[in-house]
Amino acid sequence: MPTPSEFLPGTVALVGAGPGDPELLTLKAVKAIASATVLLVDDLVSDGVLAHARPGARIVHVGKRGGCKSTPQAFIEKLMVMAAREGEMVVRLKGGDPFIFGRGGEEVEHLRAAGIEVQVVNGITAGLAGLTTLGVPLTHREHAHGVVFVTGHAKPGDSGTDWQALARTAHQARLTLVIYMGVSSAAQIQRDLLTGLPAHTPLAIVQNATLPSQRHAVSTLGELRATLDHEGLGSPAVIVVGDVVGGLAALQAPDALARTA
Repeated sequence: MPTPSEFLPGTVALVGAGPGDPELLTLKAVKAIASATVLLVDDLVSDGVLAHARPGARIVHVGKRGGCKSTPQAFIEKLMVMAAREGEMVVRLKGGDPFIFGRGGEEVEHLRAAGIEVQVVNGITAGLAGLTTLGVPLTHREHAHGVVFVTGHAKPGDSGTDWQALARTAHQARLTLVIYMGVSSAAQIQRDLLTGLPAHTPLAIVQNATLPSQRHAVSTLGELRATLDHEGLGSPAVIVVGDVVGGLAALQAPDALARTA
């Protein structure tokens, strides 16, 4: 197996490109991107990140984005194996972190089963970076004893998250909820969370976190769906629910909503 920070021909690295801002890349991610001869790139990876690729590297865009036409996962995995067996240094470049709702676990399993050496380079996930851009922490000794990252998008045939049970737990344990890919199912999420969390629970919605196009709104759980509609916010976005957002909401009073263009 390659030693840490070694990126060799015939191997694959799953690299987290972070939330969008290329300055949030890790040094190891930059080294991996610069070493690659083939890069398989998700839709949410910004051009500024790809600027670190070396001249002559083959860049293949393999879209994986909720609500849009996506490259089949099996085809992406086949491309990685084929390129590695041809002696390429392959980087699978994924938005955020490969192991936070990026299907990185599936890809590692597939590559190892095919006898391909694989490394994972972590990236800053949007659920962390999005709220940080607003100057708000995910945990706070006075407001939140923990944080839960959860997806709002269930795979076909899966019942998905038990939002009612999660709401009760979050209320009792004072947890911050960070919901990825939840915009399309926001009405159901809101309805179910309200069975265990008060309607006045503060929340923030952050779209295109860390990018120049970032927009956000601060509201309450009871106004989640209305806020999305009123502000015209959509994917990709994270929804952060919990008392940690309360300080930001107070700063922006008397307005119930806050936007950045």
